Amino acid sequence: MELTAEIVGFLLGLLLVIKGGDLFVEASVAAARALRVPPFVIGATLVSLATTLPELLVSLFACLQGRTELAVGNAVGSVTANTGLILALALIALPGLSAGKDLFLKSFLLLGAAAALWLLGRQGHLTGAGCLVLLACLALFLAGSLLAARKSRTLRPAEEKTGLPLGHLLFFLLGGGCILSGAQLLVNAGASLAGRLGVPESVVGATILAVGTSLPELVTTLTAILKKQNALSAGNILGANLIDTTLILPVCWLSGGGSLPLGSQCLGLDLPFCLVILAAAFLPPLFTRRFARWQGFACLGLYLCYLGLMMG
Repeated sequence: MELTAEIVGFLLGLLLVIKGGDLFVEASVAAARALRVPPFVIGATLVSLATTLPELLVSLFACLQGRTELAVGNAVGSVTANTGLILALALIALPGLSAGKDLFLKSFLLLGAAAALWLLGRQGHLTGAGCLVLLACLALFLAGSLLAARKSRTLRPAEEKTGLPLGHLLFFLLGGGCILSGAQLLVNAGASLAGRLGVPESVVGATILAVGTSLPELVTTLTAILKKQNALSAGNILGANLIDTTLILPVCWLSGGGSLPLGSQCLGLDLPFCLVILAAAFLPPLFTRRFARWQGFACLGLYLCYLGLMMG
């Protein structure tokens, strides 16, 4: 009976996080437009940051409760799942996707941030120097996104300021509340399930929580595959991975009073596989300017190997 209640709580938390994330992003964009925030700023920064809020809050709540393995596992596992599962499915179903012009900078920053996290965390914890490196990568990413968006935006008549409708504010608050309560449910239920099933919290964080908080990206990708939309951009997943890598762990580090342990599974399995999968996905297009189907199979195969080693 208790196990059923924990599963229901986990699923309810997942539903609240997903729906709350949708409401929060839509309300944020609508409010920004109403307040005449330039469209290129909305697309390059606000949407990217808002879509990472579920992962951020799940890891933050876990860290505040002293469940650092859940927090770190969710952060690193989300990047691995986004690439090894979601992007892999897109590359298999929609081969030949064109790499965007800003791919080089984003790929360099993402791979550099992941490598720095692994190398600087070899002592068994995230250091202040490691946080500075990650935040510097985040700042460069946001600056590069703003610059690229400013260059590519089309001229259009100035929009009249319409003010902030009450509905936008209500949806903003409702979405934020759903994410907050859903994240709390996910952490509590995930920790309880881990203890009941005898599974380490690091495994739960890197698998169930990571895939769960990445479900919106998965649904979007599957919809694009069904509609055969070849314009699907891998840059969106790349950008989400960058923010997950460079923002979540420094926030957790700060919430822990300048201390964030990195366990043996994270350093010996999670981060190495994350780096290899990222390299398989984003290094070849730097030379070919296109993504290939074999990359999707390679990333998916690596992800399945990672899951097998973790569960073994």
